[in-house]
Amino acid sequence: MTFSIVARSADGQALGVAVASKFLGVGAAVPAALTDVGAVATQSYANLAYRPQALALLGTGVAATETVKALIAGDDGPIEHRQVGVVGPEGAGATFTGEKCHDWAGGVAGDGYAIQGNMLAGEAVVADMEAAWLGGDTGRPLPRRLLDALRAGDRAGGDRRGRQSAALLVVSRGRGYGGTSDVWADLRVDDHADPVSELGRLLGMHDLYFEFPDPATLLPLTGALADEVAERLARAGHTGPDLDESLASWAGIENLEMRIVAGRIDPLVLEQLRSGGPEHA
Repeated sequence: MTFSIVARSADGQALGVAVASKFLGVGAAVPAALTDVGAVATQSYANLAYRPQALALLGTGVAATETVKALIAGDDGPIEHRQVGVVGPEGAGATFTGEKCHDWAGGVAGDGYAIQGNMLAGEAVVADMEAAWLGGDTGRPLPRRLLDALRAGDRAGGDRRGRQSAALLVVSRGRGYGGTSDVWADLRVDDHADPVSELGRLLGMHDLYFEFPDPATLLPLTGALADEVAERLARAGHTGPDLDESLASWAGIENLEMRIVAGRIDPLVLEQLRSGGPEHA
C-alpha cells in the first residue's frame, strides 16, 4: 500500500526518504533519518521500532544489508508482511519484502539507494523510480532527486488502491533553518487527492522560504534598482534611511529572511516584492 525511496546524495552529505501511499499521514509512520548515519523506510504492516533500531545499528558502523538482516532477525512478526528499505552513509542500500506482502510487492537496491513498494499497480512503479534515480542529475539537491523518483512511481500507477498521503524527510549537517538544525526538509501531505503533486508544491515553498540565496545570482542594490526597491518598500509601509534595514523588515514579515544579504537582493526576493509578497504570488 506504499512506495518509497531511501537514498544518499552523491557527495554523501545528505540522506533522506520520500514516500507516498493510500494511507492517512504516511509521513508519521514510514520515514526516519539521522545525519551522517542513515535513513530508513518501514512499511506494509510497518514495524515502527525498525526506525530507531536501524539508525542505532547504522550508527555503530553496521552496513545497510546487515542492518536489514538484523531487523528481520529480531522481529517477532509478522515478518512475512513486513517491508523495509535502509541506506547508510556509504555503500549499497538494502531492501526487504516479506513473501506475504500484497501484490505487486518488491524492491531494488544499489549504491546509495533502496526502493520498495507493496500493493502497487505493478513492477513498473519500482522500475520507473529506479530509472528516475539513476538517470537523474547527481548534482541536483537530494530533496529534488527524491521527489523526482517519487513522481516517477506515481506516474507509473503508484499504490493500486489510490492516492492519499506523501512525505519527504531529508537530513544534512547544518542545512536546516538558519543553519541551526540538520533537518533539511521535513514535509508531509497527510490527506490529499494528489499528494505527490502537493508535496512538490510544498517543496517549492520550502525552497523559497528556507534556502539560502545563490551568491552568483545576487543583484547589487544600487542605482535604479535601489530606487525601485525603496519605492516598493515604502508602498508596503517600510521606510527609513537604511535600505537594507527596510528590506530586512519587509522580508521578515514575508518569511523571506533567509534570503536577505546586505547591499544586495536575491532575484527571488525581488520577484516577491514586485508581486506584493508570497501571499499574492
